[in-house]
Amino acid sequence: MKLTHSQKKTLEEAVKTYNQSLSLAEDYLSKRGLTVQDGNRFLLGVVNDPLPGHEVYKGRLVIPYLTRTGVIDIRFRSIDGNDPKYLGLPGATTHLFNVTSLFKAQDWIAVCEGEIDTITLDLKVGFPTIGVPGANNWKKHYYKLLADFEKIVIFADGDQAGQDFARQLAKELGTVTIISMPDGEDVNSIYTKHGLDFFKEKMKVE
Repeated sequence: MKLTHSQKKTLEEAVKTYNQSLSLAEDYLSKRGLTVQDGNRFLLGVVNDPLPGHEVYKGRLVIPYLTRTGVIDIRFRSIDGNDPKYLGLPGATTHLFNVTSLFKAQDWIAVCEGEIDTITLDLKVGFPTIGVPGANNWKKHYYKLLADFEKIVIFADGDQAGQDFARQLAKELGTVTIISMPDGEDVNSIYTKHGLDFFKEKMKVE
């Protein structure tokens, strides 16, 4: 569903407001190998003083979905262990995360699950990356966005859902390289344990 100018303006104002409180997530980001400055690159924030209607999101990490024309969605992630892990805006549909990488990438692009993993691969590892908010949220028309790339590298989570997701994309696209995380691991957990070396070595091997 296409957002109206008023809806986009409301989202952008929310992102700007919550970004000012990002320092409240410093400990959470640090455990993920990220800094507040890294988070600012993606306009992350924290719901400290909720805007009207956002009371349910208080204390959550704000993850805006940005395009070249502005903010199209916001997801709210728990950073204190409370469930559910993610909450979305009422009536929102899922989108790809970090789509601006589609315009930065050249002959290849990476795909992974989750926003924090995407930020890690794109910003810290240096691979142009788009993210899917969960293996079950891939949509058929996303294939068209990847059609022009010579190579697509999927960094698959080390669980059954991640492996199934990677195999399905490989079946549909045919130009896919799958790099699987060890059992029970994802991109960010591996990065925090091993840094860049794991990913650089995997790319050399593949």
